[in-house]
Amino acid sequence: MTSRDAVPRAIGPDTASPDTAGPDTAGPDTATRLLQGLRELLDVVQQLPAAHGGPTLAAVLGEHLGTNAAELAVTREEVPGHRFVDIDIALAALADRDPQARVVGVGGGDRRYHHSLGDLVARSLFGSSGVPIGQVDYQNLAVGPDQERAVVAFGVRLFRYDDSPVAVLQRRASPRYGQNMGAVEVIAADPAVVAPLLDELRRLALDLSVVRGQIVGLTASGFEPSVEGLTFHERPDLTSADVILPEGTLDRVADHVIGVAERSAALRGYGQHLKRGVLLYGPPGTGKTHTVRYLLGATPRHTVVLLAGMSLRFVGFATQLARALQPAIVVLEDCDLVAEDRGMHPGAKPLLFEVLDAMDGLAADADVTFLLTTNRVEALERALSQRPGRVDLAVEIPLPDLDGRRRLLDLYAPPGAFSAAVVDDVARRTEGTPAAFAKELVRRSVLAATLTGAEPGDAHLAEATEQLLSDAEALSRRLLGTGADPGQGGAVAGWSGCAPGF
Repeated sequence: MTSRDAVPRAIGPDTASPDTAGPDTAGPDTATRLLQGLRELLDVVQQLPAAHGGPTLAAVLGEHLGTNAAELAVTREEVPGHRFVDIDIALAALADRDPQARVVGVGGGDRRYHHSLGDLVARSLFGSSGVPIGQVDYQNLAVGPDQERAVVAFGVRLFRYDDSPVAVLQRRASPRYGQNMGAVEVIAADPAVVAPLLDELRRLALDLSVVRGQIVGLTASGFEPSVEGLTFHERPDLTSADVILPEGTLDRVADHVIGVAERSAALRGYGQHLKRGVLLYGPPGTGKTHTVRYLLGATPRHTVVLLAGMSLRFVGFATQLARALQPAIVVLEDCDLVAEDRGMHPGAKPLLFEVLDAMDGLAADADVTFLLTTNRVEALERALSQRPGRVDLAVEIPLPDLDGRRRLLDLYAPPGAFSAAVVDDVARRTEGTPAAFAKELVRRSVLAATLTGAEPGDAHLAEATEQLLSDAEALSRRLLGTGADPGQGGAVAGWSGCAPGF
């Protein structure tokens, strides 16, 4: 059949072929011949060059696969947004085994996004020219705090897997076109290689995951219960000297988080569980988040998932991620904010219980730590006592004592800026204030000196102290976590402000 022969006559009520003069003469044989003719026509059309003179997608895939791609099954697997980079890396690794591997793009403008790979090779979506080859769509996606990778957002990888030709379409989710999930779609000349290919793809994506060993926060959209992506954070660089706590407090926490991780093999050998929960509680601004930052810096091999505020509702997803990429730490900041009565959520359990259920769902030998912080331990205590075993260690991070306030001022002060006598005086006058208060005092002192072009000194610290202790700064003190008037001790009852975070 030539291309001219492939052009059909118009079919309508006034036309009839010699052997189909009317409805009375039509039969099964006629329908069979018609279907065969349409199949031959489709085969010819798919081999025709595109209108612009370039090859069609069907022709390129047919040449690579050695057969008509339209006759092969397509296997589709959905890819969540946060896994797309991992899938791109894994597919590239598989394709790189074949020196002849290449990536081709799909032309056709916006319409291509609305069709599956099967549609693109089986239908003449662009008239007799077919779907043309186009440019590969790339998109830069984060793979670290300051790193990006150009991934194939829409394109077809052509390579050989297990010595059999395969074609894999990568499609990143595009909300613009109503897509919530990305996908890979696979066509293979030998259908038996598709399942092994996808199995290895999943394993490689997990082994090569860009999230492994990173600190990530979850990115959400509105109130939808879905995760669109991840935000990467720098790993903190703190030493134990940077954490001012009562003697022995940091050691207790570090032993439970870092020590267990370092001795995981021995503990497994003795049949002891690795999954653990640590609760840091105390007034706002006392250093709970700062302590967490130290722990994250001291566990560089751990994958860390940060949850705070509205993202706490993704605790189930975070737990799955931690299980897959262990050793891991899941941080739940200010979890008292979700410790609400059941009556506030008619028909649903409080989010706190979802958090506790997620913690309980992990296997005992999972090397996963849950780090919870709260300003209102009383809001958690009953829930935790009703669900025993989720938290193994609860540690109070209290307001600093006199020696602690001295050490905090020395920690935050520029080297040699303030004399010991002035630091001691300020520490005595600021009884009942948290670590955040000392940090703010030093910041104001340095700011005052900088504005006058001077070096920070005793006078600037004394002036900043007078200002922050004045009646005019009462609200500022409360926002820093200070309750009663300094010198009388105590913290704001029920205040649930947040300590400085990531």
